[in-house]
Amino acid sequence: MTIEKVRQYLSEQGYLDRLHEFEASTATVELAAEQLGVDPDQIAKTLGFYRGESAVLVVAAGTRRIDNRKFKDHFGCKARMLAHEDVERFTGNAAGGVCPFLVPEGVELWLDVSLKDHDTVYPAAGSAHSGVALSWQELEKLAPPAGWCDVCKTREAEP
Repeated sequence: MTIEKVRQYLSEQGYLDRLHEFEASTATVELAAEQLGVDPDQIAKTLGFYRGESAVLVVAAGTRRIDNRKFKDHFGCKARMLAHEDVERFTGNAAGGVCPFLVPEGVELWLDVSLKDHDTVYPAAGSAHSGVALSWQELEKLAPPAGWCDVCKTREAEP
């Protein structure tokens, strides 16, 4: 998927004015937060994991790390992140620009409860130079998840 497809989707849904595009990279949580001028935890990172022959995507607050025990309890498998060469195949986006919109068929999308710590979160929009300002409720509407999960460590537990 390209940012053009996401731009069209956001336009159709009435959210195009929330899209931010930059010349500088937003490929990491830190870079995205710097470009957007927000707390890194407000970046809604989309993480990809293997699940059998497919993948599962988890959108989580930017500074959170996956809790392996919680992940296994929820998804029934070990948290193995997608290899760089498999990211685009499973997500439709290149690494650094994976977004939760228009997820390919057969790939489950889940939203982690860590997103609810913020009034506004910023997922990527299909490129490593973009972000979309949304409430977590708007994110849930625009990127309908299979459900909500709690698979991250708490912010206080971060090093």
